[in-house]
Amino acid sequence: MNTASVGFHCPQCAHQGRQQVHTRQTMAARRDPIVTKVLIGINAVVFVLTSLSGGGIGRPGGQLYIDGVLIGIARSGQGFDLIGVDAGEWYRLVTGGFLHANLIHIGFNMYLLYMLGSVLEPALGRMRFGLLYGTSLLAGSFGVMLIDPTAPTVGASGAVFGLMGAMVVAQRATGINPWQSGIGGLLAINLVLTFAISNISIGGHIGGLVGGAIAGALLVELPARLRGTDRRTVELASSALVVVFGAACVAGSLWAASHWYDPILG
Repeated sequence: MNTASVGFHCPQCAHQGRQQVHTRQTMAARRDPIVTKVLIGINAVVFVLTSLSGGGIGRPGGQLYIDGVLIGIARSGQGFDLIGVDAGEWYRLVTGGFLHANLIHIGFNMYLLYMLGSVLEPALGRMRFGLLYGTSLLAGSFGVMLIDPTAPTVGASGAVFGLMGAMVVAQRATGINPWQSGIGGLLAINLVLTFAISNISIGGHIGGLVGGAIAGALLVELPARLRGTDRRTVELASSALVVVFGAACVAGSLWAASHWYDPILG
């Protein structure tokens, strides 16, 4: 990988780019972080819907919020019916990452998502960036299931921490010092806040961070180590490994959620 002024570049892409003619329009299209914008849009729409059906921007709620919040296992509040991942509601591993507790919560997460996505998405490509985000989200959910699956958890923080982890891995792979670029300090501050402030999901943040770093290593560092291999083959193989890793996070989440029946029913 070759050092760039912002982020990182794939050496094979740089080599191929010298053999192609790019107009201002095509270059702008390549840089436009469309997936990032779509993710922000989905989060914004969901936040508006839950705010309207709940107590406003300070207390989102309603049935959409209740049905989508990430939780491993809990009583429904109506008799002894159970809800959660372990009750067959696997979709909560994803939907919880698109719900937010208040305006500050979503505002901070979306700011970081845009800042990180604007660098990572053009460098990785839309499909691989989408894989990185999705895998980071699932890894964050896995962290929640491991540490506190009985606590309702919401927010894109796990996925955002994953992007920070991937950014650190990518910059180190290209010879950029994460502390000099600023991402190291940003990550350090967010880790301090994770442990210093109450009601923050430690499992979600740490799980997302570790998952994003692993996915980043597969998507960036692995192709860099296999420079002699066909670029498309390497990218497909690394993407497939990320998919397998994401599936492992889902399997781990289902296992972790299933081990919390006793605290609920006891």
